[in-house]
Amino acid sequence: MYITPINTDLLLEEAETENLYLKLIEQMNKDFNLANEGVDFPMSISPEELKIELHEKIYRLIQYKFAEYLNLLYIIDVSEDQVKKLDGSNLVILAENVAFLILKREWQKVWFRNKY
Repeated sequence: MYITPINTDLLLEEAETENLYLKLIEQMNKDFNLANEGVDFPMSISPEELKIELHEKIYRLIQYKFAEYLNLLYIIDVSEDQVKKLDGSNLVILAENVAFLILKREWQKVWFRNKY
């Protein structure tokens, strides 16, 4: 049974431990590009930088390109229920939580593909 990490740092740590961190970056680049929100996280990006850049990207999407933000969540297949449960009163915190949900979903894809 797969247990999802409870925060971004643990998730990225697990991705590195399983030697799947680069696959996670590839998956994110692929899905963002599918959603026409081109990002190009370099393969050399550190987990800390990835966390910061993803957070900033989500923040800007929520703030300035909401329809594109919703499309991105749809393409990545982030649970609508989980997003609805988040507190939207603070945009910075909301963006951070959504970034974690995105990472979590992308990690599930990479992890399952690797295991099965």
